[in-house]
Amino acid sequence: MSHPNPTVVSREQWLAERHALLAREKALTRQADQLARERRALPWVRIDRPYVFDTPDGPRALAELFEGRRQLLVQHFMLGPGWAEGCPSCSFMADHHDGAAPHLAQRDASLLVVSRAPLAEIERFRRRMGWRFRWVSSHGSEFNRDFGVSFASEDVARGTVPYNYTVQPFPQTEAPGISVFWRAEDGAVFHTYSCYGRGVEAMMGTYPLLDLLPRGRDEDALPYPMAWVRHHDRYGDEAAAPAAPAAGGACCHGRA
Repeated sequence: MSHPNPTVVSREQWLAERHALLAREKALTRQADQLARERRALPWVRIDRPYVFDTPDGPRALAELFEGRRQLLVQHFMLGPGWAEGCPSCSFMADHHDGAAPHLAQRDASLLVVSRAPLAEIERFRRRMGWRFRWVSSHGSEFNRDFGVSFASEDVARGTVPYNYTVQPFPQTEAPGISVFWRAEDGAVFHTYSCYGRGVEAMMGTYPLLDLLPRGRDEDALPYPMAWVRHHDRYGDEAAAPAAPAAGGACCHGRA
């Protein structure tokens, strides 16, 4: 890890520089607020494809996963069929969900995690990690492909993966993402927003906390972003993180 090399000054000088930084922080906050308004103003797309998901309560359509609420926030979690475990970085995201879910529910929003692995493989990994949030399988449907988080192996091999609204190399057939849906009173479902790449940091509450610290994210010297991340039951095990992405234990590092 890197070590900070600070300039040490008087309290008065520190306050002067802190006030200058505060002005820039406030400007960035106002800009982020405006961007959020523009995000909410995006047009919607009606979902007409009859997606069916395998859940612990049996097969369910997308409209049935809102739990009576109007908004649905989906994490596209990298866990493909036959993988030994989920992506460490997606697991890092998911570690934040159990605390957030009841608060989202109070704002008319349900939280859902979706992976392409069969439900039995999802449940096995969920038990290991101790998570309580809802996690369903899209196995056998085109949901992941339609929402830009599952790719053909030949596209991966060619480096022509359609990810994050562009065509680019990507190391895996599964990728991370976040999608948002609205359910109307008549049961119609609309897609309102999706984000990928660094946009998924919205679900990584630890990162803004790291950004406050003297070392920050401290990732510059690592072989790839998030190389430090482990499944939460494997911190202290230096053999737990792959040096490069590999199927079955993939990491969504280096995402654009």
